[in-house]
Amino acid sequence: MRWRGFFTSIYGQVLVATLVGVALGHFFPSAGTAMKPFGDAFIKLVRMIVGPIIFCTVVAGIAGAGGLKGLGRTGLVTLIYFEVVTTAALLIGLLVVNVVKPGAGMNVDPASLDTTTITQYVSAGRAQTVTDTLLSIIPSSPVDAFARTDILQVLFFSVLFGVALSMLGDKGRPVTEGIDRLAQVLFRIVGIIMHIAPLGAFGAMAFTIGSFGVRTLAQLGALIASFWLTCVLFVVVVLGLVARFTGFSLWRFIRYIREELFVAFGTSSSETVLPSLMARLEAAGVDRSIVGLVVPAGYSFNLDGTAVYLSMATVFIARATNTPLDIGH
Repeated sequence: MRWRGFFTSIYGQVLVATLVGVALGHFFPSAGTAMKPFGDAFIKLVRMIVGPIIFCTVVAGIAGAGGLKGLGRTGLVTLIYFEVVTTAALLIGLLVVNVVKPGAGMNVDPASLDTTTITQYVSAGRAQTVTDTLLSIIPSSPVDAFARTDILQVLFFSVLFGVALSMLGDKGRPVTEGIDRLAQVLFRIVGIIMHIAPLGAFGAMAFTIGSFGVRTLAQLGALIASFWLTCVLFVVVVLGLVARFTGFSLWRFIRYIREELFVAFGTSSSETVLPSLMARLEAAGVDRSIVGLVVPAGYSFNLDGTAVYLSMATVFIARATNTPLDIGH
């Protein structure tokens, strides 16, 4: 009965689908590569619903919060937390990558690398001023923000809409109730989409292994191992201290969101679990206004895993190409 429950659960199906995708991509690379549309379709389905979910959750949460003063305090504490925790994650990542030293001895000649494929990333990654960054938060129009699924811009518009609706008082109550009912419909859509998460994980993993191969990925094993070691240290030490300080069990929480963790792992995208994660937190008793503000903001300001990987990958590339880049740099 226990195994039957495992295979009927989303996280169990995602894990099995991931393993099947790895096997298909390894033994039948061309067939594995052809599975890419399944992963792409699932990610597109989730992105389709992310913007409306954020809007409805944030607006209904703010309008029903009863006071903007407490909400502003929550926002300030959230941003401070994001900054402190992300900095801690980066420091742990830099420490691990400089101790393990992945990439050392590869002696890759930078002149032999084809840089034409990264031109767009170089242009997009040029340093912005504080003014540019702040202005980029404001969408050219709400429709554009929703169409591009720019989470930060959608969040900005949603907060403004929610604040304005809250200021209307009783006059805005019918709109708030309508948005709340719409949110229930959207979360039901999320439930439908999550049933094809195993297919999305299968397609994404089969394509990855079929395209790059297990041996090719194994060459980056030291970097990946360093990254996972950093993630474990970050979860156990940093998040463990946060959990102890705030009085909840980190391991119980991890078990509670295990489906979202497996889906994010299988699809290589945390964005795919944003709607379901928000629904789970609300079901756990977290206030809707807190969920609506903190979680979407975290997807823009608190991408600890991405920040750790990018910093470690940068040091890895520098060491592989014998480019001077120590802790001081």
